[in-house]
Amino acid sequence: MTIDAPMQEGLSAIQAIDLNFGWSEDKAILHSCSLEVPKGEFWMLLGANGSGKSTLLRLLAGLLQPTGGEIQISSPVGFVFQNPDHQLVMPTVGADVAFGLVQEALSTAEIHQRVEESLTAVSLGAFQRRPIYALSGGQKQRVAIAGAIARHCDVLLLDEPTALLDPDSQLELVAQVQTLVKKRGITALWVTHRLEELEYCDGAFLLEAGKVVDKGDPERLKQRLMQTEDVED
Repeated sequence: MTIDAPMQEGLSAIQAIDLNFGWSEDKAILHSCSLEVPKGEFWMLLGANGSGKSTLLRLLAGLLQPTGGEIQISSPVGFVFQNPDHQLVMPTVGADVAFGLVQEALSTAEIHQRVEESLTAVSLGAFQRRPIYALSGGQKQRVAIAGAIARHCDVLLLDEPTALLDPDSQLELVAQVQTLVKKRGITALWVTHRLEELEYCDGAFLLEAGKVVDKGDPERLKQRLMQTEDVED
């Protein structure tokens, strides 16, 4: 059973309860997976390749349906893909952000205002007429985030958004999301495997073999993963 509805003030913005998912009965990916993200906080989801991180994020976004368990998530929800080229569909920055507002029955003036506000929030206020093809990878990811902000999303889900970026752009983007969470009261869940990004979040989950096995203080989880890497080396 999946529930996608606004949640009461003061409760968690994202809650997954005993989620199960698999492409077939013999190919299970998630097993009784549970997590809870407090409203207005920035949490990260860690785990090795194949642990189920991206699958879990897609379940939370409603892009996939679980075979068991429950999801409660505050809507609307914004989703940022690892590769921004998979979600930027219009030729210019302003047009792409406005495209996500088509179904909201807004006036032209309201659309212009939301586009301007959202691009300013990600430091791209002067880029409205800039062609998408002329942007760097980090700028494209910020346009994707601006699209979610323009729709006034309560929850932002980001699937390894720094994976294709250079080191400087990686930390710039994660710092930008941290700022947005604090200033706008957004709740964010960010999938990553970069331990340095943990310095920017409020908490983290560790996923192993399709199940959350640890959660809480990001520094403690960082130390746990570093010790694991040392043993493997």
